[in-house]
Amino acid sequence: MKGIKAGFAICGSFCTIKDAIKEIENLTVKGIDVIPIMSPIVYETDNRFNNAAELRDMVEMLCNNKIIHTIPQAEPIGPKKMLDILIVAPCTGNTMAKVAYGITDTSVTMAVKAHLRNNRPVVIAPATNDALSAGAQNIGRLLNVKNIYFVPYGQDDPFKKCTSLIADFTKIPLTVEYALEGKQLQPLLLK
Repeated sequence: MKGIKAGFAICGSFCTIKDAIKEIENLTVKGIDVIPIMSPIVYETDNRFNNAAELRDMVEMLCNNKIIHTIPQAEPIGPKKMLDILIVAPCTGNTMAKVAYGITDTSVTMAVKAHLRNNRPVVIAPATNDALSAGAQNIGRLLNVKNIYFVPYGQDDPFKKCTSLIADFTKIPLTVEYALEGKQLQPLLLK
C-alpha cells in the first residue's frame, strides 16, 4: 500500500478515537500518506477522553500533515483528486445519516462528497449507539451505495446497549486493501 494517499476523517465518537489513532499509525507504518480530517466537534472539543489541542498535535505529528477541519479546506479533495481512498473512523450515526442523504455541512461530509465524485472508495468504520434503531436505515442505504465500504462491525455490548454497533478498528487496513480493489471485506457482521 506504499504510495497510497488516504484521507482519515475522525468524527465525534470520543470513546473510540484512541482506537482510530492506532490505525492511523498502522497505516503510516505501511507507507500510506495519511491526510487527517476532523469534524468540527472533534477538532474543537475537550472531553473526558481527549484534550482537543493534544489530540490535534498528536494526529498532525503522526501524519506529518495538517488537519483539514473546515468545509472550504475539504472541498478541493474532489476537484484536485487529492486522495486515493477516504476512511471515516469513527463514523458516528449522525455522519452516516448525513452521508446517506447527501447532507454536506461539516468538513467530514464535504470530504466524503468531494471524494465520491471521483468514483473512489470511502471506508466507513461505524461507532454509534443507535445503529440498530434509528440509524439502521442509514446503514442499509449506504450498503447499497457505489464506492462505500464498511469496516466489519458488531454489537459492542448487546445487553446494556442493545442498539449499539462498533467496527473492529483493527480491520481498517485490510478493509482499505479490499476497497482499493473494489471489494467489501467479508464477513461484514462480526459475532
